[in-house]
Amino acid sequence: MNTQDSIIERLDKIEQLIVEQGILQKEVLSFNEASQYLGLSQSHLYKLTSTKAIPHFCPQGKRLYFNRKELDEWLQRNRQTSADDIEKRAADYLVTKGRRG
Repeated sequence: MNTQDSIIERLDKIEQLIVEQGILQKEVLSFNEASQYLGLSQSHLYKLTSTKAIPHFCPQGKRLYFNRKELDEWLQRNRQTSADDIEKRAADYLVTKGRRG
């Protein structure tokens, strides 16, 4: 790889970082931006919108838009409890139940 190719590769990486940073600054994302932000393929994101499984807006019935904060909330839904959390709850329950008996 020559120096010119290396420079072009580094510039491409910088450009990608700038695009990603811009997405993080925006409140409303386009379909393509939302796909990139979520790390989902466009076909999968379209399926989620068509089944109304993900919050989105469709003004004038054509283009799809997404609120970044709503996407963050959607990503964080259905949190899975860790094994440590379950064990702590079980121990707390046993301590509490033991005091009543």
